[in-house]
Amino acid sequence: MQKDVMYTQAANGGILQMVANLPDRDFELVRLSSSGDTLAFKELYERNVGRIYALCLRITANEDLADELTQEVFIKAWEKIKTFGYQSKFSTWLHSIAMNTFLMMKRTEKRFSEKLNSLGELINRNNSVHAGHRWDSNIDLENAIAGLPEKMRAAFVLHDVEGYKHREISKMLDIEVGTSKAHIHRARKILRDKLLK
Repeated sequence: MQKDVMYTQAANGGILQMVANLPDRDFELVRLSSSGDTLAFKELYERNVGRIYALCLRITANEDLADELTQEVFIKAWEKIKTFGYQSKFSTWLHSIAMNTFLMMKRTEKRFSEKLNSLGELINRNNSVHAGHRWDSNIDLENAIAGLPEKMRAAFVLHDVEGYKHREISKMLDIEVGTSKAHIHRARKILRDKLLK
């Protein structure tokens, strides 16, 4: 660990040099970053990105996902830098953000998958009148959703997958509540038609 030198005024009026194992460079960079110093945060990033990426790669076993997760960790670290309590190493704090972000991502994926399965069952129930047309679980519903027009897709995912209310969606997407309802109604019809082909 790098030793820093600190000078203090001694009681007898002279200068007393104290050499101590002060918090490492990361602590100083956190302090500067907390006051908005982006260059200090850039240095923090450069000092820690390799270790965080290695951790993300181990837990995801996927290079693209590890890249995405690493970036998310540093975005969250920048947003929460003022909450760092200097109780542990900065790298330890980043590791906990990485693990929490990964676990949140897995929970979101699980919820998304469960919602897609529920949606498939709902489509089957609502279209049981079409003899011989059952929703095939091999059909990639995510691709069908990805094919929707952008605002329609966003409204559909926010409402049917994430569970937001029309009023909340109208604020998020800057559209009228009626437009949100129309987008979702139309999205469901398009998806039903695609899945029943």
